[in-house]
Amino acid sequence: MTGSTYGIVINLNAFGATVRLESGELASVPVGDVESHPAVYERALHSRKRLAFTVHPGARRPMVTLVPQLNDEQLEEQIAAYLQSTQEWDVVDGRSSVERHFLRKKRRATLFDTQQDT
Repeated sequence: MTGSTYGIVINLNAFGATVRLESGELASVPVGDVESHPAVYERALHSRKRLAFTVHPGARRPMVTLVPQLNDEQLEEQIAAYLQSTQEWDVVDGRSSVERHFLRKKRRATLFDTQQDT
């Protein structure tokens, strides 16, 4: 059994953690993964939040580790700056694309309603 699945942290201890997988099976988390992400495991234990895990085959029970999360603040700042710089591209005739789309849909709905009434 390899791949990824979701599970709930049910125990933290000096040897790692214990997770109940979606299948109902218990899995072990190595201490190294818990030490790498202590806040994530603590929050998940107290809130009973489901986490995504990568499953590694184990001897007695499967071993799991957290699925890696992309968290690059510099990249997020670059994306935000790009989106802010392109915001003006969205405006045509003083209206944003959302407004233009909504008004077009609203006109179509009104036309459809009048056609249904006749």
